[in-house]
Formats: sequence, C-alpha cells, structure tokens
Amino acid sequence: MTGEHPRHQLVDALTHPVRFSLVAALNATESMDFATVRDQLQVSDSVLSRQASALEDLGIVTIKKGYVGKRPRTWLSLSATGREQWRGHLAALRAIAGDAG
Repeated sequence: MTGEHPRHQLVDALTHPVRFSLVAALNATESMDFATVRDQLQVSDSVLSRQASALEDLGIVTIKKGYVGKRPRTWLSLSATGREQWRGHLAALRAIAGDAG
C-alpha cells in the first residue's frame, strides 16, 4: 500500500457535528448573522457561541460584533484559512468514501 490514508488529512476541529455544520453553512456565504446560523443549525445560543469561539481560536471562523441601529449584532464568517481547511476536510471525506466528486 502506498501513501497516507486520507483520514490523516481530516481537520480534527471539524469532526464535531456542530462545528462541521457551522463551517458548511458559512462556506456557502460571505458572512451570516448569529441568529440566522443558530436557527439554521437548530442549536441554542450557548452551543453556537461556544463552538464558534472554539473555531475562532483556531483561526477558522471570524466573529465580528457591531450594531444595526441600536441593536447589537454578531456576524460569523470563514477566514481564508478556514475555507482552505474546509476544502481539505471535504476532500479527505470524499477520498475515504471513495467519491472523487
């Protein structure tokens, strides 16, 4: 057998289901507000906050806080590194599953 098994290319931080779902959602857009992500992923504020912060600490997600009028808002987006890691993670999953697509 030659080469390294594709599982070695998986990004550990993305193996958690909520983190995986969060990065998948953010990959489809430039940025998304916290409430929209929370509703899309069907998780509580605290779960999303904890997982988004963990991904921010790893440089995968960017969290930006601001205001819309007088109301505070939080926006989440993937960093360039995050997008790169997401592509590599998906490629590894496809290789493991035997799917070249």
